Order: sequence, then structure tokens, then C-alpha cells
Amino acid sequence: MARAWALKSRPNGMPQHTDFAMITLPDQPLAEGQVRIANRWLSVDPYMRGRMNDVKSYVPPFVLGEPMQGGAIGEVVESNADGFAVGDMVQHMLGWRDEAVLPATEVQKLPALDVPVQAFLGQLGMPGMTAYFGLTEVAAAKSGDTVFVSAAAGAVGSTVVQIAKARGMTVIGSAGGAEKCAWVKSLGADAVIDYKSGVPIAKALAEAAPKGIDVYFDNVGGEHLDAALSAARMHARFAICGMIDVYNSGAATELRYLARVIGNRIQIRGFIVSDFFDRRDAFVRDMGAMLASGTLKREETVIEGLNAMPDAFLGLFTGGNKGKMLVRV
Repeated sequence: MARAWALKSRPNGMPQHTDFAMITLPDQPLAEGQVRIANRWLSVDPYMRGRMNDVKSYVPPFVLGEPMQGGAIGEVVESNADGFAVGDMVQHMLGWRDEAVLPATEVQKLPALDVPVQAFLGQLGMPGMTAYFGLTEVAAAKSGDTVFVSAAAGAVGSTVVQIAKARGMTVIGSAGGAEKCAWVKSLGADAVIDYKSGVPIAKALAEAAPKGIDVYFDNVGGEHLDAALSAARMHARFAICGMIDVYNSGAATELRYLARVIGNRIQIRGFIVSDFFDRRDAFVRDMGAMLASGTLKREETVIEGLNAMPDAFLGLFTGGNKGKMLVRV
């Protein structure tokens, strides 16, 4: 019998293991146009925390008691759809389970690139697209810019660091702890702030970028966003990707430097990766070439087994990952 994780109760603050429940999925014969997929790799991502709240957002909330969803890579084990054969490796959004049955129209075959299949959940998937388009399109970053990246040791942030360096930018990252800071530095960052050091982030950023920053790529919000406002140069551009700082607390940090938006004509733009899905093929070609040439380094934190799915998810909020957090089924 197939198994899946469901949300048992809506978290109040940081999710707990008791908020999740493993359920058994009923046998489901294939209808016309459907495929059955044995999931091999599952993704956990910070945006999933928002789906645990019963609020209106850009993506519907998880339904209590029903299987959760998320990015997944799997192998077709049964097909009743033209164009899909047993053995095809595919990508889809019915994660948090070991088997998925869904219409072939909701499944994408993996491009023929010489990379491990799980890369399509990381740098060649949603996190990579988020980094790529957030930096190059939303923030319009260009050679010579000074870029500040929060959560620079995460799946998105670490990719932003590398793309920015490959395109001739000065990069300042923020990460938690000496080990992660050293890793971000090894990716090419010119300076790395340890936000766990006790030094106020605004002070550390002022020292790392005494002439200010042109671009801020925000994965955190809170004190990081305020520090970026304090260091922003004239006509700085902020790409607001995520605010993991407030996903569990729901309380925003006071932005003491917000008024600088006016005088320095700072552009702050939020975005969702789905804004760029129609450009996925071009993204895969460009990023695939960067991976093949060694310009990009891949890093994954792999948790073994479907049973450990909540552990992997919760690890995103406690600094448990370096690079992309994945579950191998």
C-alpha cells in the first residue's frame, strides 16, 4: 500500500511532529491519460510552511487529513498515457508520499542532461529558477553590482551567490555558524556575515560593504531586510523571495531604516517563481551549461526515507541543511 504524509493539525508557531500524520493511500487503478510514479526523491521547501496555515495566499493551504504536496522526482512504473513509458524519469508536484497517480499532463519528463536526477529539485528546479530569475530579472543585477544575499547557505541563496559571481558581481552572503560561512566563502562570496556571531547584522554589513549595496536578495526578512535597507545605495533593487524569519512567528521585525526607501529611491519587488515558468526551457539550458562547465557547485543535504519527511522539513527552520534539503525514498 502506498503511504503519504498528511497535515493532522495546523501549527501554532514552529510546527511539531504531532502536526503530521502518516496515512495509507487507497489502491487507485489508472484512468485514461494517467501514470503511476514511484517517487525516488522528495523536496521540502520553506514556502510549505505557509500552506500549513488556513489563509488565502498564492498557493492553496494544505487540507487537513489529506496527502500533502511538494516537488518530487520519480520513475514511471505504470502508464496509461501516450508519450510516457515504464522507466521514464519524471518530475511532478505530488510529493510527501512514496507513490503518485496523476494525469500525464501534470508530469514533466526530465531533460536529457548529464546530471543526477535530484538536481531537478535543486539548481535545475524551483530553487535554481528562483535564484536565477530573482537575481537577473527581478533585481536586474549586473556586472559590477554589490549584492547582499541572506540565507546564503540554503538552496536558493547558495545558487544566487554563484550566479552573481559568475556574472562579475561582488557578493556578500549571510549564513549561520563558522562551517556554513566557510562553505559560502568557498562558493566565491567576497565576504560572509555570521548572523549567529552576536554582531548586529547592520553593523556587520556596513563593515563588509562600506560603500553600500546595489542589490539585496531576501530569503529571510526581519533584521536582514532592515540591515539591507541601512546599506542600500541610491537606486538599489531588492528581490523579495522569502521571509523565513516570520513564517512561524507571524510577527515582523521593526524596520528602522524603512524610510530610506524614499530618499534612496530603493525598488522593492516581491516575486513568485511561477512568474517565470514559461521560460523554464531557456533556464535549464543556461543553468545546465553552467553546471556542466563546473561554474556551479551542487550541494545537498539528504535525509533517508519517507518516515523522516517531517524531520527534513523542520530542519529547514533550524539550520539543518547546507544547500538543497532532500528526502530519498
